[in-house]
Amino acid sequence: MRDFDCVVIGGGMLGCFTARELCRYQLSVALLERCSDVCTGISKANTAIVYSGYDTRPGTRKMQLCCRGNAGFAQLAQELDVPFDRCGSLMVCWGERGEAALRHKYRNGKENGVPGLRLISGEEAAELEPQLAPGIRLALLAPTTGTVNPYHLTIAAYENALANGCTALMNAEVHSIRKQDGGWLISTAEEQFRCRTVVNAAGLFADAIQAQIMPFSVRICPQRADYYLLDEQCRGLIRRIVFHQPEDGGKGLTLVPTHEGNLLLGPSEEPGSGDKEDFATSRSGLDWLDYWWPQVVPALPRRQVIRSFASLRPLLSFPGSVSGQVSGFELSPQFDPPDWVSFIGIKTPGMTCAAGLAQQAAEKICRFLGDPPRNSCFDPHRAAIPRLAALPMEQRQELIRRDPAFGRIVCQCRGVSEGEIIAAIRRGAATVNGVKRRVGATAGRCQGGFCLRRIVELIAREKGIPLTEVAWDEPGSEVLQGGSDA
Repeated sequence: MRDFDCVVIGGGMLGCFTARELCRYQLSVALLERCSDVCTGISKANTAIVYSGYDTRPGTRKMQLCCRGNAGFAQLAQELDVPFDRCGSLMVCWGERGEAALRHKYRNGKENGVPGLRLISGEEAAELEPQLAPGIRLALLAPTTGTVNPYHLTIAAYENALANGCTALMNAEVHSIRKQDGGWLISTAEEQFRCRTVVNAAGLFADAIQAQIMPFSVRICPQRADYYLLDEQCRGLIRRIVFHQPEDGGKGLTLVPTHEGNLLLGPSEEPGSGDKEDFATSRSGLDWLDYWWPQVVPALPRRQVIRSFASLRPLLSFPGSVSGQVSGFELSPQFDPPDWVSFIGIKTPGMTCAAGLAQQAAEKICRFLGDPPRNSCFDPHRAAIPRLAALPMEQRQELIRRDPAFGRIVCQCRGVSEGEIIAAIRRGAATVNGVKRRVGATAGRCQGGFCLRRIVELIAREKGIPLTEVAWDEPGSEVLQGGSDA
């Protein structure tokens, strides 16, 4: 049995950022993740947008966290060595009702203090984004909107927490939690932990964790969202994040030019299957994308789609008498004890607000623990794995001279070297998708068609396991079948 001042349950974005924030204090902190790697749930699939704040209700915690998070995101990305593009966004409409919605959002954004926000004509919008369908009636330009890779951000926060003293355990699903004198007793299949405080950041399973300590009065019902990912050959066709405001007031199409050069289209929005681990796309969700695509960006070539994928969002229901106390990004329901924080139902703009939510959670924990002193050794900086394809030629040559593995290209589509893949494995990637999330191998046009075998070999070698035990993601998704020499 091990003892900690705080145990964080869940290795998604909020869990990793909260662990990082807690390490700013002289505290013993543990992060428990049920899967074999961090960033395998909600955080692995979202729209990758750092929102400006014009779409949040004035005066709310969500508005304050969103605007503050956007303003400080460049510094956060610099500390964690994560690429961040403040490319701006354009919300467009083609009708009278859409125009009224945009004018409302503009007033909302001005009240929230969003910098540089302005309404522009359809003609100006067409000049900024000529690939959009003709006849735009009005557009809302927000220059502070940005995009960041959610994999990279989550993993960077995790690595920085580890470097500052956090203890992390993978494959550590929480089976039970009970109150005891002086704190909490948390049990997994392998071990028990005593802790004085708990942060519940279990994503889609946060309601089940909450139910361990109180009546089951809030439930997470997964909501499905489908996306298309287009090839890097589309780089530059759409230069800003584009939001479509439909006339019926429902959800419109979003287009996101990613830092890697891909174009992301989505998300759809529909009820999930009820299975919190069902990340399969749906025919109806893809049909929705297929319906709106030609109406918003008719000139965008469909042959450039290299993959579709789905995400799940934590839609809340309240079967008991307690109503929406967890909406508006309140840190936790009103029934939380003072030594416990729950993140339940955190959706858009959760990534923008992640660092701010984590800071507030850490402050609540520290108040309960008697305001522990700051950790004078805390270093907020983390260095990313060197990306060979992004380096000038002289730096590439020097990197290869120091480590020849960086001179052997494995993923031709993304220019990812063997050295990068080995570094990803040694930093925690235990699966093919773990490698992809860290360095981008298998994320190119061929989707692993040419590089998969070598990646599997490198994982098996570095982990000391048979080839047949190497999985795409979690157990049950093994890449190869047959004997160990398959």
